[in-house]
Amino acid sequence: MTKENRLLRWSVTLLTLCATHSGAEEVGDRWGTADRERAYYRIVDIPIPKGLVLEAGAFTALPDDRVAVATRYGDIFFISGVDEAKPQPDYHLFATGMDEIFGLAWKDDALYVTQSCELTRVKDTSKDGRADRFEVVSDAWGYGNFHEYAFGSKFDPEGNLYVALGLSGSYYSRELFRGWTLKITPDGKSIPIASGLRSPGGIGPNEHGALFYIESQGPWNSANSLKFIKEGGFMGHPVSFNWYDYAPNMGKAPTTPKSPSRMVVEKERIPELVPYAVIFPYIRMGRSVTGFTVNRTQGKFGPFEDQMFLGDYTQSLIMRATTEQVNGVWQGACYPFREGLSTGILNVQFTPEGRLLCGGTNRGWPVRGLKAFALERLEWTGLMPFEIKRVSITPDGFHIDFTKPVDTATGTEPASYVVKTFTHHYRQAYGGPEIEQATPSVESVVLAPDGLSARIVLDTLAKGHVHEFDLGALRSRDGEELLHRDAYYTVNEVPKKQIPQPSKKAAHKP
Repeated sequence: MTKENRLLRWSVTLLTLCATHSGAEEVGDRWGTADRERAYYRIVDIPIPKGLVLEAGAFTALPDDRVAVATRYGDIFFISGVDEAKPQPDYHLFATGMDEIFGLAWKDDALYVTQSCELTRVKDTSKDGRADRFEVVSDAWGYGNFHEYAFGSKFDPEGNLYVALGLSGSYYSRELFRGWTLKITPDGKSIPIASGLRSPGGIGPNEHGALFYIESQGPWNSANSLKFIKEGGFMGHPVSFNWYDYAPNMGKAPTTPKSPSRMVVEKERIPELVPYAVIFPYIRMGRSVTGFTVNRTQGKFGPFEDQMFLGDYTQSLIMRATTEQVNGVWQGACYPFREGLSTGILNVQFTPEGRLLCGGTNRGWPVRGLKAFALERLEWTGLMPFEIKRVSITPDGFHIDFTKPVDTATGTEPASYVVKTFTHHYRQAYGGPEIEQATPSVESVVLAPDGLSARIVLDTLAKGHVHEFDLGALRSRDGEELLHRDAYYTVNEVPKKQIPQPSKKAAHKP
């Protein structure tokens, strides 16, 4: 090992032992790596004024570099100073009197606020810093129970907003369009576009701009998942079929799925059924996945540009996800990222300076974090972690990218790449175990000359199964272990093999 590499490893060790969190109180150690994580991504507390209950459910950036924070109590605060080295932010109450806000978007000097009962345009027409005009943009759905949440997106390029509606009490659809997604157009039309949602945790674009939402474990969902919202699609929970008569644009209700079955089987029977794009193995990758955002910080947040970052409520942590489209179907992988936040995470948002703002509460369900509510930010320390950067599928295996070069000895050894597979029942019952476990053989591996990627060939790829990677045997070229050794890729489709075409030079004329 060179002197420079020894100094780098010593520096990482010292930062791991000595890094502070500016008041953040880390709890738990879900992946057994919390001490190592803080060397690369530190948690910084954003102080909240005494007496103020700030259960942050939605964020959006404002044109003047302030951040708007909306709460479950129905308040909206404009906060300045969230990016300061030692933040002492100023909180300005902009609006109050709304209910369970889980969506914020800014356009034309107005906030578009998704609350349980409606989408509301909120403006300050007198320019005195307080909202004085509240206009209903859409109330095209029903609301009659405290557990009927509504999650709103940011604007898409065409100016549409999207609202994902949770079921009534998480089991029934007793109010209009509960368990549906609505598109709200720039001219105010409310168009139902997808049924079959159960209990959304967030809605917005993936890294490619396609519309996705987070689904929670429960009936017809054996684990949390990230799902593509297809216009005209069925997301999997049939209890909301009763509203198809109110959505003539959607046609007839789909065929009711069989229970128990498999998603890979039922999607062949039911053309409208959209499979899970990314499954989050229960407990190992969170228990109640929530709001998400895409990293567009241009390197300010480290090596994970154009990736999705997601919160988890119960385990008070942040995860990553990447997606790709194969044979017209979305699928992808999830990865551990950072644990130890102080409360249950409801939503996340990147700040103007490229830090990840995280907020939430412990109200309603058990939470690992110790605080009743908190506002914190994650920031990159500038040190490069050795991580699985991205997993992508190939016709006969997977392509794996890394953030640092892998050493040749471990990186070219097939035994260093341990892959297991499993699936779940697709059934009416709440949740479900991992079933049909298997261990495919890694037949070969090719490590790129720069060590930053590897291609592995498996003896089989199982459609409808999660492929679980344990790469703990790998080492970087400077001797580091992976910060997180696991990744989980959901295979819905397998790419077709490219058939080599004869070159023109080889063509033979008779």
